[in-house]
Amino acid sequence: MDEIQKGLLEAVADLHEVPQGAYNFRVNGQLDGRNTTENIDIVTKTDKPGIDIIIKAGTKNESVHIPVVLSQSGLKESVYNDFIIGEDCDITIVAGCGIHNSGDQTSEHSGIHSFFVGKNSRVKYIEKHYGAGDGNGERIMNPTTHVELGEGAYLEMDTVQIKGIDSTARKTTAKLDDKATLVIKEKIMTHGSQNATTDFTVDLNGAGSSANVISRSVAKDKSTQTFYSKINGNNECYGHTECDAIIMDGASVRAIPEITANHVEASLVHEAAIGKIAGEQLIKLMTLGLTEQEAEAQIIDGFMK
Repeated sequence: MDEIQKGLLEAVADLHEVPQGAYNFRVNGQLDGRNTTENIDIVTKTDKPGIDIIIKAGTKNESVHIPVVLSQSGLKESVYNDFIIGEDCDITIVAGCGIHNSGDQTSEHSGIHSFFVGKNSRVKYIEKHYGAGDGNGERIMNPTTHVELGEGAYLEMDTVQIKGIDSTARKTTAKLDDKATLVIKEKIMTHGSQNATTDFTVDLNGAGSSANVISRSVAKDKSTQTFYSKINGNNECYGHTECDAIIMDGASVRAIPEITANHVEASLVHEAAIGKIAGEQLIKLMTLGLTEQEAEAQIIDGFMK
């Protein structure tokens, strides 16, 4: 990797060097490094671009890194990654994509991820998106995620769009079996004329299943954001969806939560709040010696944590 690519890798996966355990690096549409372990195998698909990540039952305290880096202007790709996770696992998956575009052509990455999580397994999934480069070409990311959680399975997804992505359409669907739990924590920041849309659909099919979908976002300048969230309670279950957004300048934010109870024992809650930074917060920090811009940055940093 060159220095630009290494910088992108650090931004999206917090990697300064080759990680321990299993990993797969994809750079400008090509494999750039791979390692498997006794319990985690990574296999290149033969029918379409992408990989299968196969994790043996009983795997504990292991991780797999699968970052993607694009530094070639005009490159557009769709990548299909399937995670097949056996029963009684406890693992961490670190993904993410960074695009550096210094040209005039659009660079685009669409990652289609499918998770099949076995009975009583626990998975922590971390995904960061980041864009950079001083060219006029757009940086576009359209991630699609499909989740199937077996009985008693737990999946926590932390997804972050750091900055620099001109357009993103994020779509997530999930189906939960008995006593399965899904936790989604989304953080997005847009500026300029950027646009971000997120769309969640969760089917709580199993008895005792639960989902908690939380989105926090900041929209600056003339950027636009739309948040869709739909939770279907199809059994005795608990579902909660929440969207909190800070709006600034001439930005626009829409929040459209939907909850549907198809069972008498389904307990579902939705919350949505959009507002500007409170003036008293700014004044309080400015009395401590911060400029208005510094105070604003502090408030936003605290909100996005």
